[in-house]
Amino acid sequence: MEGSLKCWDGREISLPHITEWKFEYGRGTPCDSFLITCLWEPEEDILAEAVTFTAAEAGETVFTGVVDECERGWDQNGGFLTLSGRSMAARLLDNEALGMDYQVATWQDILRDHVTPYGVQVLSGASLPAVPGFSVAVGSSEWQVVYEFCRYYGGITPRFDRQGRLVASPWSQGRQLELKQDAAVTALLLRDQRYGVLSQVLVRDRTTELVQRVTNEDFARRGGMARRVLTMPGKSSYQAMRYSGEYQLAQAREGLRQVELELAGAFAAFPGDTVSIRWDRPVARGTWRVAESVCGLDNHGAYTRLVLGLPDAVN
Repeated sequence: MEGSLKCWDGREISLPHITEWKFEYGRGTPCDSFLITCLWEPEEDILAEAVTFTAAEAGETVFTGVVDECERGWDQNGGFLTLSGRSMAARLLDNEALGMDYQVATWQDILRDHVTPYGVQVLSGASLPAVPGFSVAVGSSEWQVVYEFCRYYGGITPRFDRQGRLVASPWSQGRQLELKQDAAVTALLLRDQRYGVLSQVLVRDRTTELVQRVTNEDFARRGGMARRVLTMPGKSSYQAMRYSGEYQLAQAREGLRQVELELAGAFAAFPGDTVSIRWDRPVARGTWRVAESVCGLDNHGAYTRLVLGLPDAVN
């Protein structure tokens, strides 16, 4: 594992031997996070100037983010350095948006006003609809603006990749991991959860009393009966009402069926990757998509802990 820091003035600091580390991807939405410990015998102390952190494993960047906290000192075991922080999503989370109304908001408008001013790079390829009457509520973070525009109206969950770039496009095929009978799985849990999953959402326009009905056909077919009524502001468009109902169903569907497992070795899979379980045991067999991943190294060795969801439920 190689780690480096970049200071506000452009200087770079290469970190010495890293003894423990943990990277969390897709957890603590929306921010991924890191925690590392390394040996430290500084010739000079400039760590207070560090702003961003990058980690690489076997030449591949596995994390890019901002430094939140830095501790260094020594004890009976010698000098040490501990760093923790979050992904580049922190830049949008930590800044409050200026309340405003757009006659018609495009993705380029959102990037110009709420993303690029914070030095955040954006991966190309997003195809999001223009949104008439889009409003930014007073007190919203810049991340809330991006999330609402992408997820609520475009059906896509925005995220940051391991290079620190904002991604607002559907999951690509990603890497594929196949687990057979001899897979190094050290723990597994399959969870079916019906509570909190919605079978239907009624979206009602406050002024016209027009109602749009959106149904989770799969859950309803299996006996699910949990309806919610969502009241929209007056004179909402058909499209906005439809997006609202589908968004609510998608949010509730994510926890319907999940697998949690632990593998020996780090960086076995990342969010968006697919995992095919092909062993003889009946539990958890099938194809899943990684929703969350924790990769680390401690005194027991390297590990990867995954939370897997149904492919169409992990957006």
